[in-house]
Amino acid sequence: MVTGVNGSSPRRGVVFAVLAAAMLLLVGCQEAPPEPSASPSATATHRPVGSSQPTPVVFSPLRGAPAAAGTPEHPSLAAKIDNHEEARPQIALNRTDLVFEELVEGGLTRYLAVWHSDVPDEIGPIRSIRPMDPDIASPLGGIIAYSGGQELFVDMMMATPLVNVVFDFDDTGLFSRADERPGPHDVILDATETMARNAALAPPPVQFDYGTADPLADPALAAAPTSHLGLVFAEGRMPSWDWDAATSSWLRSQDGAPDLEASGERVRATNVVTLRVGIDWTYGEVPKTVLIGSGEAWVSVGGRTAHGTWTKDAQTSPIVLTADDGSPLRLAPGNTWIELVPQEGAVSFAP
Repeated sequence: MVTGVNGSSPRRGVVFAVLAAAMLLLVGCQEAPPEPSASPSATATHRPVGSSQPTPVVFSPLRGAPAAAGTPEHPSLAAKIDNHEEARPQIALNRTDLVFEELVEGGLTRYLAVWHSDVPDEIGPIRSIRPMDPDIASPLGGIIAYSGGQELFVDMMMATPLVNVVFDFDDTGLFSRADERPGPHDVILDATETMARNAALAPPPVQFDYGTADPLADPALAAAPTSHLGLVFAEGRMPSWDWDAATSSWLRSQDGAPDLEASGERVRATNVVTLRVGIDWTYGEVPKTVLIGSGEAWVSVGGRTAHGTWTKDAQTSPIVLTADDGSPLRLAPGNTWIELVPQEGAVSFAP
């Protein structure tokens, strides 16, 4: 038998050629595939890629932390909170967004506390207004609650854009007196009802710059390790803060003892902002913290403290914090205490 070059038979090659030609003929005779039908019943109902809308992230303007959609869409509630020894423990301080501590007459301090992200049912004890409070509260808008005050100071507060809720003028049941507390440190505000009556007011604007949970990590800020903050407002009024790594918060003390709120919890803060401020004695024995201007500032967060300056150019403007290198001094997401320490007082930080 004669074989081909690769050992295959010539007859076998003829067979393969015939089969190949038949295959080509068969393919050529097939009909083209039908065009896809335009009928919806014949079309797959797959969702187009990228058609889903991302869920927007909502941030609390006074905490800088993510919040559930819709929760910040209401005004803030600021209130004058008593800090006399007989007024303690105060109600729901740990649920505040911001607390400003200020010097008042007699060397005492008082709080202007602000609730927005987490408004409790009740707050207090509520006390009277002071001349610096319009400068503190005006940038927030919303509501300011207080028990009264000197006519001049009340008029100053009434002249701001805030809705004034005043114990001395209220005949609608927003305020009550707590039987278990001594007067005048016994005035309690129904915060839930107060918010419901003013729900149409706009939410507050952002007051501070916020960063990461460790906003002082940049070496350019030269933040110093800090375990203890000591503050002197006046003789005998020396609050302090201690860093607690276990809870990532500053824990407050007063009169040499842990400062507790009515829930029994230690008063705490994510950020402590300390401002050195002047005092205006125009109003006799009532000191007015000077907040329109500038001064020295410290931001304490995450067990560290960075130095800088504060500025506020008008009553309705927020406080601006700037680091020594010219960059913004940012806070960590969370609640903040702002300590308005007089120039005659003292500030100390221990590593």
